[in-house]
Amino acid sequence: MAEPSHRKRIWGWMMYDWATQPFHTLILTFIFGPYFAEQVIASLTAGGMDAAHAKAEAQSIWGYGLTVAGLTIAIFAPILGSIADENKRRMPWIWLFSSLYVVGSAGLWLASPVDFPTLWVLIFFGLGLIGVEFTTIFTNALLPALGTREEIGKISGNGWAWGYVGGIIALVIMLLLFAENASGVTLLGSVPLFGLDPETREGTRFVGPFVALWFVISMVPFFLWVREPKATSLPMGRAVRKGLSDLIKTLKTLPKRQSLFAYLGASMFYRDALNGVFTFGGIYALGALEWSVVQIGVFGILAAFTGAVFTYFGGLADQKFGPKPVIIFCILVLVSVCLVILTITRESVLFMVVEAGSKLPDIAFYICGAVLGAVSGVIQSASRTMMVRQADPERMTEAFGLFALSGKATTFLAPALIALVSDLSNSQRLGITPLIALFILGLVLLAWVNPEGTKVSENA
Repeated sequence: MAEPSHRKRIWGWMMYDWATQPFHTLILTFIFGPYFAEQVIASLTAGGMDAAHAKAEAQSIWGYGLTVAGLTIAIFAPILGSIADENKRRMPWIWLFSSLYVVGSAGLWLASPVDFPTLWVLIFFGLGLIGVEFTTIFTNALLPALGTREEIGKISGNGWAWGYVGGIIALVIMLLLFAENASGVTLLGSVPLFGLDPETREGTRFVGPFVALWFVISMVPFFLWVREPKATSLPMGRAVRKGLSDLIKTLKTLPKRQSLFAYLGASMFYRDALNGVFTFGGIYALGALEWSVVQIGVFGILAAFTGAVFTYFGGLADQKFGPKPVIIFCILVLVSVCLVILTITRESVLFMVVEAGSKLPDIAFYICGAVLGAVSGVIQSASRTMMVRQADPERMTEAFGLFALSGKATTFLAPALIALVSDLSNSQRLGITPLIALFILGLVLLAWVNPEGTKVSENA
């Protein structure tokens, strides 16, 4: 078989973003997350809990589920990354965790509103989340081989933008053909396709198998065209021993590498605050504005569209100015939008009372979603290229394992804080305030990050 061209290798690598974006868009944020909250709220209120407390409790349960998955990722990501660097094989790991992704996503079909199986749903969701996060570690580690130091910013941005396009298409398909509203019809006003039963929410539950099938089909170009750099690999047993030894050495010397250490700390806070915004955004809209799953899906289309457009231009800005200024600008925008969201309720916008039945709160939330979408892809793409600049080229998968660890440190911290504050305050709105503090902490730590990466002297 002929060796794939360089252009095909880049397109194959970008297809990973296309393949996995629907998990973030449909399952984590705009379709399944709100559906999960809706069913938990219904179950709790049926048991006698008041509506306000039930909404906060649903947000809390979702947060604790994310916490468990995040802890698992945080513990094992750097270990597996270090082992892969020694073994010089990343593709087998991508195959393994791709399988976990498919099983976890498809298993969400079990989320029937009849005796809603909360624990099993969280287990399958956790498997899917672990699958997507671990495959991301290994595919990100392939990025440096695709271009020069300057080129990878644009390649990364194009990948994120292409992923958003996939997310938009997948979300539109779900809203038009499958996800039903309270009346049992889709956005087209018809019953879900393939005879799926709206009474048991089969159209909405189909999001899990749909995302799994999307991934299987979309990853074909990746596995056909992406090639690992040729290198001599160690047997797995030796790779495990040496990988663990080198990881311990890396962790011991990490505080001496000021730029890398500060960047991992900064990204630990701001990336997971960003994840929190989208993970709980749909649930917040469901409770605070009483939106339907279909309305939240339209919100998602808008956010994904602005994300696709602006992430492309963000990649160009990354190539011209470098990733650090791009990241700082995005954090400032994200903090501002979060502050605005806290003022949006059904009764008020920016602390100004609106008339009953006013559409202004909905419009304001849609605008916030568009801005969030615009900067979220930009900051994630720039973060990926910043990690390449900070990392040792010989330890790239380990570096992205540490990068995953830094993100997952607050993937369980942010949901846990949201869950805790929601529980203590019995307020869904106050429950998301920890995200603002996390963004600000990340911004402060960026002051110690060298935009050109870890200096050679720091590695000594």
